[in-house]
Amino acid sequence: MLTVIAKMRAKPGYEERVEAELLKLVEPTRAEEGCINYDLHKSQIEPAVFVFYENWTSREHLDKHLASPHLQAWGKLQPEMLVHGVEVTMYDMITDAPWLK
Repeated sequence: MLTVIAKMRAKPGYEERVEAELLKLVEPTRAEEGCINYDLHKSQIEPAVFVFYENWTSREHLDKHLASPHLQAWGKLQPEMLVHGVEVTMYDMITDAPWLK
């Protein structure tokens, strides 16, 4: 399993628009093959900071997600709305995942 954490910061004045655009990604992404979960979070301390916590069955499925039309459309909006793009980190799960059994 591949875990992805994608963190982004909205430019001042774009917080609500970024949140709305990110929420649009949830339903189509959760329907993608290989998506285990795709959960959006908003910072309690800094309302301009958003994080996706994602789990995928494989890197191949993540790559298909990154090439999907909805994510490509979001990519075109990022320069206008985000401070410095999306910071993405990837992790391999090294413990058992009892909920996958």
